[in-house]
Amino acid sequence: MEYNTVIKPKNKLFEVDFKEIWQYRDLFSLFVKRDIITQYKQTVLGPLWFLIQPILNTIIFMVVFGGIAKISTDGLPQPLFYMIGIVTWNYFSDCLNKTSSTFTSNQAIFGKVYFPRLIVPLSTVASGLIRLGIQFLLFVVVYVYFLIKGANIAPNIYILLVPVLILMLAGLSLGFGIIISSMTTKYRDLTILFTFIVQLWQYATPVMYPLSMIPEQYRWVAVVNPVTSIVETFKYATMGVGTFSWWQLGYSFGFMIVLLGIGIVVFNKVQRSFMDTV
Repeated sequence: MEYNTVIKPKNKLFEVDFKEIWQYRDLFSLFVKRDIITQYKQTVLGPLWFLIQPILNTIIFMVVFGGIAKISTDGLPQPLFYMIGIVTWNYFSDCLNKTSSTFTSNQAIFGKVYFPRLIVPLSTVASGLIRLGIQFLLFVVVYVYFLIKGANIAPNIYILLVPVLILMLAGLSLGFGIIISSMTTKYRDLTILFTFIVQLWQYATPVMYPLSMIPEQYRWVAVVNPVTSIVETFKYATMGVGTFSWWQLGYSFGFMIVLLGIGIVVFNKVQRSFMDTV
């Protein structure tokens, strides 16, 4: 008798069965739709919140950081400066928070039916791309408006790096998320602690301020943050102002690769017995 599906334990910790994941692509699509629909299913404005959130955040940043604190935006229009930072950071933090609860949020499903567990965090990252796309279109509309008004902004050749930058944000959020998710199966307090850490992380990333305002002798502290070079490259590529460094970007890319490797090992190790601990 021939079997269509063979379920067997993983022999290696560093192993990702892409063929099996592809076989469950329909389930992957369902998870993506679930993440999008359920988030705003019982809200009045529905998907409009995809646009309202960055607009409100941009206005708050303009009032607090641009108006009251008088923080420089490197000569860029405040709406553009804050919005590109908010859009990129929102994608990273949203994927990070959701993937970090993969095991605890889906334990009921995991306990009833088999499927590649990695599909859940992957679908979270994929569904976030739709939100990112909508918010980035909003940024483009605001960008064109200021371009017509004659603002001193101009895209450059590095705008071709945008897909790579998005891939790096997805990889970092996935790597950090599955590691934290694996740890929270035993230590639930980490969920609360990690939410607080992500909030502080935003202030350690040049979202509401330019990297150039940090004194040069302390700038290395900000550059250690792998998200810093990605946000700065987004600004530089789309508006021609910001800090761009191949070395810093290469560091963030290498950090992402190592992080994903560690995440896969930890994830594979925990998924074998997590039902006994959650």
